[in-house]
Amino acid sequence: MNSSKQIILIFLFSTLVAPLRGESVAISLVPEELRGDWSLEMDSEEPAWMSIYEEGGRAMVRMRVYVGPEGPYAIEEVKDGRVRFSLKKKRRAKGSQEFLKQTVEVGITGGKLDGVLRRVPEKGGEGEAVAFTGIAIPPMPSTPPDLSKVRFGHPISLFNRKDLTGWRPHEEDKINGWRVEDGLLINATPKTDFSATGDHANLRTEAEFEDFWLHIEFLIEADRNSGVYLRGMYEAQVVDRDSRMQGIIGVGSIFSRIAPSINAGRPPGEWQSYDLTLVDRHVTVVLNGVKVVDNQPVIGPTGGAIRTNPMAPGPIYLQGDHTSVKYRDIYLAPVIPDSE
Repeated sequence: MNSSKQIILIFLFSTLVAPLRGESVAISLVPEELRGDWSLEMDSEEPAWMSIYEEGGRAMVRMRVYVGPEGPYAIEEVKDGRVRFSLKKKRRAKGSQEFLKQTVEVGITGGKLDGVLRRVPEKGGEGEAVAFTGIAIPPMPSTPPDLSKVRFGHPISLFNRKDLTGWRPHEEDKINGWRVEDGLLINATPKTDFSATGDHANLRTEAEFEDFWLHIEFLIEADRNSGVYLRGMYEAQVVDRDSRMQGIIGVGSIFSRIAPSINAGRPPGEWQSYDLTLVDRHVTVVLNGVKVVDNQPVIGPTGGAIRTNPMAPGPIYLQGDHTSVKYRDIYLAPVIPDSE
């Protein structure tokens, strides 16, 4: 097996079909008000999301903190109305061989969700406790929106082809590799691997949006990777058609959530276009003029999301901490509410 296939298998195993940890308890033991999806607000300011649900009568949980895996994990204990479970071990630092055990305790106090994520060195030593609160996310609508009845406003240009007006790096402590040259929005970074983060900054719009249609064009070389996040939550994958990333993590996908119906991508080094529609937590993806995702629900933010509350507006967010990429022709048409 070549190294590229090994990378994909390891990724899929660790993030999509991660083994359960611990013995699950009956869902009936979990307080009803805890069940469902939650946007978490961590004291550490790490974006986080949690879902507590039933599977075969047992209590299960998915929880992702920024770029980490989301599980699923077994709920191990319910005591005095509070739930306890363990997340996958976390590497202390990039490249480190030291790992932190991660345990979570969460419950409802005074009608509001509160919890704590504890990270303790596997080999002993001082750890940390990160407190968090949560905002309940309403259930997904039972039917998709009727896009034929949705009204969109006049498209606005998000990129003036001259400078970074309207955009800013998301991470102030990282290297800004973004520039405008010959009418193109270019990210330059020496990084060539597909690891989750790097030392260069991601880029976001100053403005934030609710539902919309977005047109954006990109050029990605072979063995390179980026992504377009809708509202800072849902990543449309940016790779070429022949990338090692395929299917649910390939071009045309909502990364790790929705696979494209076909691979409509183009070879590396060619310009490609996305037309992305986000309405009522449902996404439609048109890649190079081909509809590859048709009005499908997106449950939970994708890895690397900087926002986790789907009921709040968010920015258009471009990955720059992965590898080099070019963008152009970025237009957005907001949905006009029925009340207007």
